[in-house]
Amino acid sequence: MFNFIKKSLAISDAAETPEQKARLDTAVDKVLLGYEVGGQSIASMITGLARDGSIITLDVRLPDDSDPETIHRELSQRLHGHGIKEVNLNVTLYKANKPISSAHPASALSENRVSSKGHESVLPKAPNLPKTTDAMSGANQESKHTDANEPPIAKRAPTQASLSPHPRIKHIIVVASGKGGVGKSTTTVNIALALQKLGNRVGILDADIYGPSMPTMLGVAGVKPALENEQFVPIDAHGLAMLSIGSLLDGDNTPVAWRGPKATGALMQLFNQTNWPHLDYLVIDMPPGTGDIQLTLAQRIPVTGAVIVTTPQHIALMDAQKGIEMFNKTNIPILGVVENMALHTCSSCGHTEAIFGAGGGESIAAEYQVPLLGQLPLASAIRAQADLGQPSVIANEGKGDDYAQYYLSIAKNIEANIAKFAKVRDDGRIF
Repeated sequence: MFNFIKKSLAISDAAETPEQKARLDTAVDKVLLGYEVGGQSIASMITGLARDGSIITLDVRLPDDSDPETIHRELSQRLHGHGIKEVNLNVTLYKANKPISSAHPASALSENRVSSKGHESVLPKAPNLPKTTDAMSGANQESKHTDANEPPIAKRAPTQASLSPHPRIKHIIVVASGKGGVGKSTTTVNIALALQKLGNRVGILDADIYGPSMPTMLGVAGVKPALENEQFVPIDAHGLAMLSIGSLLDGDNTPVAWRGPKATGALMQLFNQTNWPHLDYLVIDMPPGTGDIQLTLAQRIPVTGAVIVTTPQHIALMDAQKGIEMFNKTNIPILGVVENMALHTCSSCGHTEAIFGAGGGESIAAEYQVPLLGQLPLASAIRAQADLGQPSVIANEGKGDDYAQYYLSIAKNIEANIAKFAKVRDDGRIF
């Protein structure tokens, strides 16, 4: 999976010495042997174990009265102290009044490991692609360790409430649209730069796996991220900490022809295996639509809120509504709506016209009782500056062009309301 990325970055799985591997394997075994579920060691419930560097994946069969989310959180905390950065659980639940089969006894934990060299991986391994449960639909597959007369019970999908805040990022904002062609990426990059101009530390993650445009819009096309300790170091783009799948490709015309699981795995690796600095905001440019990437993000990345970009056109508004409904169902707050291409002023005669219709952004904001963050004009200069890698907010040697004020106003509106959506840490502190 993702071999071309691994080759282009010359990532080696041999960084872990045999002594380090044996020591970490032993530490993992001790944690698993000492962690109990219902008075029984979880080690006896493990039906498969694979470790790839600092990522461990467990196939585990749990009683149906257990809490997989709590188990995942507590195991992650215990293993983190031994150098494990990511724990993935593939869970099958069984009725608690039936005995569990110890197909893999605790004493055989190390023997059942899959060597990191046995994986086909990227950066390293793609995270948590469910095997026994479908996190989106609740559909499940038969596990070879499951009683033939007792199909596994589907595990509930993770929720935003169960996700811990990122230790170095205060707010994660996603910028989304229901359809393509509404200027979402141009809006994203200018909002990020405007938030920075207001004195914030800002990063930007290009989650548009199939159509990454951030490297070009920020003038860093062709620049590869550095690697330190098998983690990406974000690219400095006008002061933003930026990373994009486009930064890993060999050229602008290289297609990303991946099915959903590969694309979502790449997104999670870009997020989890990047050494993000301390940030006030990480702005994520989402792909259009409401597909796999959006759902994966909603279930695995702790998002503060979403900004919806639309045009006044009726068709665009219909798709924007679908985006809002999806975020509502996944418990991600809507920070507000941005209406792009609201008005066009003719450069020759000065006539102003609502080419795509009028009042669309206001109506959808009123319908869902969310703020209208701003209305942006349809202007060729906005497009031209983004194509040059000098977006409107930083055009003219950082002074901004005639349209920078619109994005600064949107950024101020975001800042005015963001505090009430902040995710709170378990220890009672807010970042």
